[in-house]
Amino acid sequence: MSDTLDTVFAALADPTRRAILTMLLEDDMAVTDVAEPFEMSLAAISKHLTILTRAGLIAQEKRGRVKWCKLQPDALRNASVWMQGFGQFEPVNLDDFERFLERELSDSAEQPAG
Repeated sequence: MSDTLDTVFAALADPTRRAILTMLLEDDMAVTDVAEPFEMSLAAISKHLTILTRAGLIAQEKRGRVKWCKLQPDALRNASVWMQGFGQFEPVNLDDFERFLERELSDSAEQPAG
């Protein structure tokens, strides 16, 4: 299971791949449609899709001349089960945490060094 988790988390580590997964939440998409909102080559998008496919997060299939991508929602099950092991901790509201850090950092920047 460790190798699978490593592969899934490595795939999720990239913001482009997370954005692709978010897009595929709505519906299956042709590769060219997946690539459209990104300012990178189709070859670069294809590399991202290959990583997501190897991690089991998406499936790709050819329909006629068009290659389609489909989200594989069960692929995150093991990762989700693993993360639930940390459920004894309160969920962190990232927006609140970001505001806290901004306050702390701006306060420490205003303090004279001494």
